[in-house]
Amino acid sequence: MAYTTIKKPSDYFNTKLWTGNGSTQSITGVGFQPDFTWVKGRSEPEHHTINDSVRGANKQLYSHLTYGESTDTDRLQSFDSDGFTLGTDVVVNKSSQTFASWNWLAANGTASNTDGSITSTVSANTTSGFSIVSYTGTGSNATVGHGLGSAPTMIIVKNINSTNDWNIGHSAIGWDKRLFFNTNAESSGASWNSTAPTSSVFSIGTAGATNTSSNTHVAYCFAEKKGFSKFGSYVGNNNADGNFVYLGFKPAFVIAKNSTQGGYSWELFDNKRNTTDGVGNVIQKRLFPDSSAAEGGTSSTDYIDFLSNGFKIRKAGDTNASGDTYIYMAFAEEPLVGDNPCTAR
Repeated sequence: MAYTTIKKPSDYFNTKLWTGNGSTQSITGVGFQPDFTWVKGRSEPEHHTINDSVRGANKQLYSHLTYGESTDTDRLQSFDSDGFTLGTDVVVNKSSQTFASWNWLAANGTASNTDGSITSTVSANTTSGFSIVSYTGTGSNATVGHGLGSAPTMIIVKNINSTNDWNIGHSAIGWDKRLFFNTNAESSGASWNSTAPTSSVFSIGTAGATNTSSNTHVAYCFAEKKGFSKFGSYVGNNNADGNFVYLGFKPAFVIAKNSTQGGYSWELFDNKRNTTDGVGNVIQKRLFPDSSAAEGGTSSTDYIDFLSNGFKIRKAGDTNASGDTYIYMAFAEEPLVGDNPCTAR
């Protein structure tokens, strides 16, 4: 695991909320110019939209759908120095509807990368361990440079020219397997050529989702950084007194997915959508990356605790089926150690 020099995690990842106004509006307070912005309507069912600076601010993908890339100049219009600007489209800015966004900083620019057998275009932040990679598939086994300088532990890929599934690689399930944002089941396949990423490249096999000849693919690559991000797994016990997962930081964002069996959604939690409920560490609101459903949760349902050094599952079923393995990705609100240590809430 790589050590991070990040003293303020919100300089590299931040959740931002707003209420739509039906008119163009600038969303500020992100704390940096994002390179990757994921938007979801909370109060009503609505698409998940994923935009990044490598493909262009006006071009979106949808985590819950297999659609290829589309262009819409009335959704996310630009990435700005402290956030982004929205148009009037109801998907991101319907009047009186509440929205959430999750934002990551890459490099605020791109570079050509020739480390792999395929030349890629990369925006990489080696400090935070996040890169956006664009490449053209060959249909044959290949490698792609990711620019991180350390091996990614999670990679999310979408063929933007077709309706292929999202393919997700994660070190906790092994690189001969894959998960999908838009469907529930784990499967084996040729997505990663059964080869773990290295400090310079990730491998792709002959699967169309990651390597269709002449098609453009985008990869979001995450390398674990101590005190800022963690990607791992835990086993459910189907009990409200669920397992504690040590992260080494107070989380700002957690996504978890059952990798043992289908039928369970991805679940997304963050530290910004629970602040008015008076419930302290307990997170009672969730969204689903594989569904357009509105935000779920009530004041009588505790899903997960965000603690000073990790998270604890608080609900049977869902992210806690007995004996099932769950993979997760987590980003920090505050590190546990260093110049800016966190304290329990």
